[in-house]
Amino acid sequence: MTARRVACGLWLAASASACLSERPRPAPPALAVVLQATAVHSTTPNDTLGGSVRVEDAAGIDSVWLQVDGTTAAADGLLAPIYQSPFRVAIPAGLAAGTRVPVSLAARDVVGFRSQSDTFVTVVP
Repeated sequence: MTARRVACGLWLAASASACLSERPRPAPPALAVVLQATAVHSTTPNDTLGGSVRVEDAAGIDSVWLQVDGTTAAADGLLAPIYQSPFRVAIPAGLAAGTRVPVSLAARDVVGFRSQSDTFVTVVP
C-alpha cells in the first residue's frame, strides 16, 4: 500500500508541475524597420528611401504592409515564421524642408493578431 501512495504522490507532483509550467502565449507579430537614412531630399524627383523590414511571429505571418507617405506596398507572408525584405520607395519632389514623411509597417499573423510600427524621415534641403 505504501508503494501505491508514493507512486500516486509522484504522479500528482508531476501533473501539478506540468500545469504550472510557462507556455508560449499568442501575441501579435514583432516588427522592425531599418532605414538607410533618417533624412531625405525632396528637391530632386528621383530621391528614394531605402531600408529593410523584418516581421517575426511563431504562428506564421499572413500579410505585411509598408506605407511611405501614402504609398502602400503589400506582401504575402506565406505563413512563414519570419518575413524579411529590403525596400526602396521614391520620395515625391517638392516637399518643404522640415516635412516629416511617415513610414508605417504593419503585419497580421495567421491567428489574426495585427501589429503596427510607425516612424518618419525628415525632408532636408
